[in-house]
Amino acid sequence: MTIEVLGGDIHLIDLKTRLPFRYGIATMTEAPHAFVRLHVRVDDREASGVAADLLPPKWFTKVPETPLDDEIDEMLTTIEQAVTLAEGCRGETAFDLWRELYDRQSAWGHQRGWPPLLVNFGMTLVERAMIEAVARAKGSSWSQLLHSGELGLRLGECEARLEGLQVGDLLPRELPDRVIARHTVGMADPLTDEEIDESSRLGDGLPQSLAACLDVYGLCHLKIKVNGDLDADRQRLRDIAALVDAAGVGGFGFTLDGNEQFRDLDTFRGYWETLSSQADLGEFLSRLMFVEQPFHRDVALDESVLGGDDGLAGWSQRPRMIIDESDAETDSLARALALGYHGTSHKNCKGVFRGVINACLLARLNQQSVSEAGPGYIMSGEDLANIGPVALLQDLAVASTLGVTSIERNGHHYFSGLEAFPGAVGDQILAAHPDLYHRSSRGWPTLDVRGGRVSLGSLHRAPLGVGFELDVEQFTPSSAWRNAR
Repeated sequence: MTIEVLGGDIHLIDLKTRLPFRYGIATMTEAPHAFVRLHVRVDDREASGVAADLLPPKWFTKVPETPLDDEIDEMLTTIEQAVTLAEGCRGETAFDLWRELYDRQSAWGHQRGWPPLLVNFGMTLVERAMIEAVARAKGSSWSQLLHSGELGLRLGECEARLEGLQVGDLLPRELPDRVIARHTVGMADPLTDEEIDESSRLGDGLPQSLAACLDVYGLCHLKIKVNGDLDADRQRLRDIAALVDAAGVGGFGFTLDGNEQFRDLDTFRGYWETLSSQADLGEFLSRLMFVEQPFHRDVALDESVLGGDDGLAGWSQRPRMIIDESDAETDSLARALALGYHGTSHKNCKGVFRGVINACLLARLNQQSVSEAGPGYIMSGEDLANIGPVALLQDLAVASTLGVTSIERNGHHYFSGLEAFPGAVGDQILAAHPDLYHRSSRGWPTLDVRGGRVSLGSLHRAPLGVGFELDVEQFTPSSAWRNAR
């Protein structure tokens, strides 16, 4: 198989949240949403693929003093550079093409002195669009491509511990019909309806408080964001525990997002040991699945901060921990595991192939260290307000093939479904995915979360989750969007 990128383009739409999403040092109330379209030739057949993502402030780079407009400009620049680099490139397989483009994008970013997470973001959009185009040209779904070997993925070249192994040796072939939608509790989110003053009530037909979401969506898993203030976090966890108990949630589990609040081990260890010693939180904390990225990215993989006999790995009573923002380079997971972390997250914005390789490594390690307590290594599914009509679907399609059973989903909560998109887009997604979306009481499509889960059947049948051809030209070309700012 030979793949040639014939060209590509970028279009954007500006979106506003239905309620503020506070995560770490940022509170998102609006953000551009970018679509990348790639035209490719696979052997003698031409096809197009589309990928999409929000351009979220203060995630790819977490520098408080950088103006938001500058951050958005940087994110869009990485996308533009990736599309430019891809045009005219050829590869024998999708994997070969990805490796070449990734190396070229990384070299460009290194010259600029930009952090790898930001630099790679643009290439992940090209990667996704390329994979969808290849799947369309081959008449295959993502899962079929992944397990058939047609993508050309050579695991041993990326991780020596996977030498001689294939994806089918490590990742499940049977696809789940549904997946748990782990609901985000942001730092500014109201816990009860009584906390919402009249001027802040939305009236859009969707639940607003956590209590309402527990009731309407039947939630069973939560992701709770903490800010590192022990007293405030302790009280918020008590309040959430009371709500969960009152709702009678069955099979409850939750994760804590540390939001990079800690810069040394002793501070986090003191925080955790005090928190976990609270008698009234004992039952609640027994349902903790893991802690996500408690350490700032500047120190999270630093041997001098977390290594050694008295480092993270030497703390026997530590909670299970994963990296997220620190998973920025091809060796990030290996370095994290060596320090004592238990795994990483998957997000398409960090890369599809890299997510597959990481999942395969963790699966291999779990095969080699069977424990009665269950898998010791974790691949989680995380989110940053992922929404349809493209990004959410592709992320679910990929994560569900990696063996992830609980995936953070919050875009349907912080945005009013697909209200901001043209009605024709809503009609397309409802026709293609009636199991995943339904019409809200206001008429626009919104994610259909039932029993705390979303259905995946229609996603698995599509090339890369989407299954319909989205006309990106109904949105604003990137050059025109820049000129209008």
